[in-house]
Amino acid sequence: MKRFTLLLTATSIFAGLQILAAAGADRFVYPPATKGSQIDNYFGTKVADPYRDLENADAPATRKWIEAENKLTFDYLAAIPERKAINDKLTALWNYEKYSVPSQEGGRYFFTKNTGLQNQSVLYSGPTLPGEAKPLLDPNTLSQDGTVALSGTDVTDDGKLIAYGLAVAGSDWQEWKVRDIASGKDLSDDVQWVKFSGASWKKDGSGFFYSRYDAPASADQLKQTNYFHKLYFHKLGTPQTQDQLVYERKDHKDWNFNGRVTEDGRILIINVSQGTDPKNRIFYKNLALPNAPVVELLNKQDAAYNFIGYEGNTAWFKTDLGAPRGRIVSVDALKPERMTTVVPEAADKLEAVDLVGDRFVASYLKDAHSSVRLFDLSGKPAGEIPLPGLGTASGFTGKRKHTETFYSYVSFTEPPTVYRYDFKSGQSTVLFRPKVDFKSDEFTTEQVFYQSKDGTKVPIFLTYRKGLEKNGNNPTILYGYGGFDISITPSFSPAIATWLQMGGVYAVANLRGGGEYGEEWHLAGTKLRKQNVFDDFIAAGEWLIANKYTSTPKLAISGRSNGGLLVGAALTQRPELWGATLPGVGVMDMLRFQKFTIGWAWTSDYGSSEKADEFAALYKYSPLHNIKPGTKYPPTFVTTADHDDRVFPGHSFKFAATLQTAQAGPAPVLIRIETRAGHGAGKPTSKIIEETADQWTFLVKNLGMKLP
Repeated sequence: MKRFTLLLTATSIFAGLQILAAAGADRFVYPPATKGSQIDNYFGTKVADPYRDLENADAPATRKWIEAENKLTFDYLAAIPERKAINDKLTALWNYEKYSVPSQEGGRYFFTKNTGLQNQSVLYSGPTLPGEAKPLLDPNTLSQDGTVALSGTDVTDDGKLIAYGLAVAGSDWQEWKVRDIASGKDLSDDVQWVKFSGASWKKDGSGFFYSRYDAPASADQLKQTNYFHKLYFHKLGTPQTQDQLVYERKDHKDWNFNGRVTEDGRILIINVSQGTDPKNRIFYKNLALPNAPVVELLNKQDAAYNFIGYEGNTAWFKTDLGAPRGRIVSVDALKPERMTTVVPEAADKLEAVDLVGDRFVASYLKDAHSSVRLFDLSGKPAGEIPLPGLGTASGFTGKRKHTETFYSYVSFTEPPTVYRYDFKSGQSTVLFRPKVDFKSDEFTTEQVFYQSKDGTKVPIFLTYRKGLEKNGNNPTILYGYGGFDISITPSFSPAIATWLQMGGVYAVANLRGGGEYGEEWHLAGTKLRKQNVFDDFIAAGEWLIANKYTSTPKLAISGRSNGGLLVGAALTQRPELWGATLPGVGVMDMLRFQKFTIGWAWTSDYGSSEKADEFAALYKYSPLHNIKPGTKYPPTFVTTADHDDRVFPGHSFKFAATLQTAQAGPAPVLIRIETRAGHGAGKPTSKIIEETADQWTFLVKNLGMKLP
């Protein structure tokens, strides 16, 4: 199947004739992009934006440029002989059964399974595990190219109905439907324009709560900013036009709402968030009283509050209020000022808490890897769930009455194994263990600490083949993220496993801005302190070189989304340090990110160019605005999707066009623009393999690798 449907235009013919020998040429001739004279004035600083026209992804000139750039990129990759072997290896390694962590509802179990190379995982359901489950919903039947993905589910308390969300071509927009589980047939219910929301059924199964925006104007759906989130109730069997508006705030266009019905069905907990700020508010509505108002329980937005459970008038939350690494508290719903510590802050970061089997299952991060501890409802320690090593444990969902829960454990060299934990025996047993064509015992992971520019100690995971010779000659990928309170923990990927088999080292640095050590660690990498994140990343590269794991000609950096920004900043600040760079779906224009789709929500981490002091900080590191003409930049392979409605693709378009124009050296600056795809969620397996094969092929060529 062809990667893209391309129209043969004058632009692509021109580009093709100019770069027939691109792989060996001293200079690339890049496709010309429409260049304008746009200049913006920020607090007296005039900033040029010559490629502003590329922000219009559907304009004919932009489509021609996309087509020509893709032709340049794919012609270049096609000339590299190792690509087929890499693609074949990735495909073979990807071909193993993958299971999600099961959930339980109404006497039935639910989980997803992928036989190996299916574009989308299939939802299964059955009365027992692992035996009698049958397919309930197969997204692969909903589109020929595998780009319709299951984006969320919620099952009624009696296990008879499932509400499920679908996303098309990687979009954040969702359409929700309802399926009868016994018959496998859909009901007439159809809920559209849902975004950043799940669904939560009422206890009686009469309908579900969800949140949405108003339908966007079709002409500018990709660019239109998303404001005025609204919480609705959809009554089963009625059209969406009759859905009841439960809550909105016309005075706060940037508030988002997510409703969750408590286990006893009495209360609707409303999480009120503002952008991506981890600090939130908690409101609630008494569902037993039809006309009950929404009560503002915790309305100061003074900390993060993650709802755990509810009993009587007591609500339990995980919070960082007065405890940057997290604690468990109880709150009296009638007198919210009565907040009591149940489980105090520990030395390790409290990452997540679930209430299952009348216990708090508390997942902690100890230097960015998991440990799981149990507490009774009074906060008394009730043991631990032992884990095999330096890895990530996740799952642990369920209800208070359940006597079992399920979780997965994964490391950099071991794919996710799914376990059943029995609360009565205190034992874990393996439920699903994948069989992968990867000899994990031939590789090892170590965690070390290095010093950043200001002396801060930063952890880094290093994974490589046992017996690695530290001679400075090992091809290495340094990966990072560093933002939005997100913790980067060990995970398995066939892509990384293939890289390791190719003889590569894989390094993951846990940078400030993430959530690995709590809110103080997060805040140390935000707004006016964002440069700390880039300093941490650059210091990681310098450490890898100084300790002879690799050297500049062999060192590549990689990151996606906020991590794409990270790579863009590291690339423009220290172009001489890297052997190659892979910025993916990155936020590259730090002066205009808030103007597109949900970009405004990121100002809690980034700040905004509409404030003088924050503009100065953003302008100083914005990747787009720090490209310097006449500089020798390393080989760069930008990836994006032409209809990414999370990080607007204009970021990568403008960055690539500017970098291509500025490049003074012979190294390629290429952009790979996926079609029928978004930010990454729900991307079909086939497209993931193709993109990874192209990235690894680019590195083989530009890091001078010889495949074993």
